[in-house]
Amino acid sequence: MRTLGLEARVGLTQGRERSNENRRRQLRRRKAGVAFTMAGTKALLTLENFINGKFVPCNSCLDSYDPSTGEVYCRVPNSGKEEIEAAVEAARAAFPSWSARSPQERSQVLHRLADLLEQSLEELAQAESRDQGKTITLARTMDIPRSVQNFRFFASSILHHTSECTHMDHLGCLHYTVRAPVGIAGLISPWNLPLYLLTWKVAPAIAAGNTVIAKPSELTSVTAWMMCKLLEKAGVPPGVVNIVFGTGPRVGEALVSHPEVPLISFTGSQPTAERITQLSAPHCKKLSLELGGKNPAIIFEDANLEECIPTTVRSSFANQGEICLCTSRIFVQKSIYSEFLEKFVQATRMWKVGIPSDPSASMGALISKAHLEKVRSYIKRARSEGARILCGEGVDTLSLPSRNRAGYFMLPTVITDIKDESCCMKEEIFGPVTCVVPFESEEEVIQRANSVKYGLAATVWSSNVGRIHRVAKKLRSGLVWTNCWLIRELNLPFGGMKSSGVGREGAKDSYEFFTEVKTITIKH
Repeated sequence: MRTLGLEARVGLTQGRERSNENRRRQLRRRKAGVAFTMAGTKALLTLENFINGKFVPCNSCLDSYDPSTGEVYCRVPNSGKEEIEAAVEAARAAFPSWSARSPQERSQVLHRLADLLEQSLEELAQAESRDQGKTITLARTMDIPRSVQNFRFFASSILHHTSECTHMDHLGCLHYTVRAPVGIAGLISPWNLPLYLLTWKVAPAIAAGNTVIAKPSELTSVTAWMMCKLLEKAGVPPGVVNIVFGTGPRVGEALVSHPEVPLISFTGSQPTAERITQLSAPHCKKLSLELGGKNPAIIFEDANLEECIPTTVRSSFANQGEICLCTSRIFVQKSIYSEFLEKFVQATRMWKVGIPSDPSASMGALISKAHLEKVRSYIKRARSEGARILCGEGVDTLSLPSRNRAGYFMLPTVITDIKDESCCMKEEIFGPVTCVVPFESEEEVIQRANSVKYGLAATVWSSNVGRIHRVAKKLRSGLVWTNCWLIRELNLPFGGMKSSGVGREGAKDSYEFFTEVKTITIKH
């Protein structure tokens, strides 16, 4: 019988130890919901669904691209009905005990989750910037801090709701209301503010005692997956929060059409909202639909241009113009039109487009190649209609590092000499493109501002307080900012009119949406 020498035996032992360590490493990664696959010589991050408190692999995956390079860097589950059924089962089982907890107990869990997110702020910001294409500065200062605030806000607001009570003494009756969680909430969030808008839905839903099944956009899934790793430590029981990744036609439709999901909260496009409405109708589901906007800025001749111009540049191009609240139609009173236009174009050219990791960049990459081509197509159509492109796409030169030249970048673009009937003045572009046009009278500009099918937000610039109140009241928009932009009070309603959505979100509105009210009468 052949025996091994000392060197061979040591080598064999080391090989076994390496093999065991590899298996342990793979087990740790699986527990954390992460696996790695090879694409050429590069390791790709592979996400897994989070169902019933565990990470669950999916048989099929989708490629996710880094917007700044155009390269695949991540694999996202391509889930469907099977995964939704598993999530519904988990959410159904978790609902009785979670809904039975007091608001104070649920509030404590939300506070712990907010703390954990805050402790991971830099890691989450880096991931959000890479996944979505936004600048690291925006992710650090807006997206992740607001995600933390969402949990803290609803952890507090859930403790302060009151019920109604009336007496009918002549009949000896007392009437009062109680509110109860609805059950399983289906939450569908978009790709432009991934964790920010996901937490804006998850926080009020679970604070009210619901369990949730959330579907983030398949284009930006990483920070949702990262949040899942914090849920157990925060004290969120298994099945209370389930995250199922995938596309709208597969996993989104399976979620929306499931008979045991009585409530859908959606943020996204109008065509998708129409499909959700169709699928929900047979089940009479509660719907909250936060949709697009074609938001006007109205700049009167008495506006403070030193404040107005930099704020309007930001409201037009922040997050690459990929915010539903961004300004895309700028109406300027004729007496100051030329002055405004010259200064606005000059300020827009100072808005630096750069790689997302550059702290000095004002704007990063658009979300995808398809979206970049769509935004560019609007500029081509405007030019074909006789409009002038004053700066940006096709006018100025964009300079990028060689590694990023295949990324989805474009310069902020200003269009003028364009008719109100143009598609660029009517349709939501959702990119770094804005149109500037003159107006003469207050009555005229109100009519023109209201002439589109959307009614989400508007801004008004004037030093005349009476005019501000008058114009704000007449604008058909769910939100009107005056002499500012994007200053939010989370207690107050958020949402749009017309084709910009159905329902409102905020402290009271979200609580009412995520609960059912019951009137109880006691005869004594």
